[in-house]
Parts: sequence; C-alpha cells; structure tokens
Amino acid sequence: MENSRLEMNRILHSGGVRFDGYHAGGCHLSAAEVISILEPMVSEVRQVRIGQVISERTYSIAPVVEGLVNTGNVSAVMRTSEGLGFQPFHVIRNEVKFKKSVRTSQGAHKWLDVSIWENTPACTAGLKAQGYQIVVTYLDDGAIPLSEIDLTIPTAMVFGNEKFGVSEAMLAAADFTAILPSPGFVQSYNISVAAAMSLFAAHDQRVKQFGRNGDLSEAELIRLRADFYMRSVNHSEDILKRHLGV
Repeated sequence: MENSRLEMNRILHSGGVRFDGYHAGGCHLSAAEVISILEPMVSEVRQVRIGQVISERTYSIAPVVEGLVNTGNVSAVMRTSEGLGFQPFHVIRNEVKFKKSVRTSQGAHKWLDVSIWENTPACTAGLKAQGYQIVVTYLDDGAIPLSEIDLTIPTAMVFGNEKFGVSEAMLAAADFTAILPSPGFVQSYNISVAAAMSLFAAHDQRVKQFGRNGDLSEAELIRLRADFYMRSVNHSEDILKRHLGV
C-alpha cells in the first residue's frame, strides 16, 4: 500500500506519460518489438487476461478531475475509470497542494494514460483539439440530466473540487452541465460517488449503442499490450536495455 501511495504521489507531481515504445541510450524499440522481447516472460494466463482487458479499453471517454485536494479522491476516480475501461485520465492541478490519504488506487494508475495539466485552459484546449465534448457534473440553471447527453461520442467527463466544485474557466469551456439522479433528500454526492455514477452511465450508453465498450485500433491494442507487458514483467527495463546493448 505504501509503494502504491508513493507511486500515486509521483504521478500527480509529474507531467504524466503515454507509452510509445521503449527509449534508452538514444535507441528505440517499437511497441511490437517490446512485445516480442517480453512475451516469453509473461505467463499464458496473464497474456490472455491482458488481451481481455485491452479489448474493452477506449479513449472515447476521458475522465477529468479538476483541483481535487485529496489524493484518495483522485485514486477512487482512477479505480472506477480503470475498472470500466476508460484509458485516458486527466488531472488538472491548478496549483493545488495534494493531501495524502490512506486510500490508494489499488494500482489502477499503472494501467491508465495519466495526463497532468497545470491549469484548466490548457487542459480544455487540449481536449477540444482532440475532438472531445466537455461534460461537467454541476448544478446550474442550464444543467440537464446526464441521461439526456450523448455519451457515445468522444466525451471528457469533468469532476470538480471537493468543496468548491469546478472552476469558472471549466464552466466556460463546458458543452454541457449535467445533473445526476437525486430523488432523495440528498442534493449532491461526494466526488467519488458522482464519478462512479457518471462513468457507469457512459459505459452503459456505449454498451447499449455498440454492444461493447472497447473500440481501440490495432495499433492502440499493440501499444497497450506492450505497455502492460512492461508493467507485468519484473525488471522489464533492464531486460530491454540489455537487448539494446545500453
């Protein structure tokens, strides 16, 4: 648990990284080459499991957390995102100092493409450039039920600060503000519950529309398999370095 928490903090204080092959000593191995080298060291059972997982992955839903203070809340949203097969994950720091939590992501962060943004405008511009609509869970006069929003198209789903919600900059960039079902006395949910409800709704829409959640191209499947092999094999970087002779 301690190692997982330290790894989470390392990720949250870094710029994030997306695997594109292995680089060392000025040399490069493609994702396919990484698979060829490491696959003999991955058990058949693990190979099958990785294949099952990546077949249900998608980049079409991009969870975004903005200005969260507690790493436990970030971890909880990551776990839901990974469990439902949403591969990208965006963290907007907005100069927030993270508070440590005993809760961890249970290693979920290892299996996601985590992007760290220093401010909201940079993140929303990047998401828009990639073709995502931005949906924010936020109660205002223009908010509509989440069920009325098409979540089968590329969508960034944004969850805001534990106390203050999302920023004005995020609201200005949003294509929709959405409300979650709340027929009881409670008018709002904590961040981890709101994220779980919202992301499951997106998963449910996609499965009903397409028959499945996963939609990766063959190139993306190869990229992720190579990435996951590296995370599954002990001392994988040392093995690859020896192969390169560096």
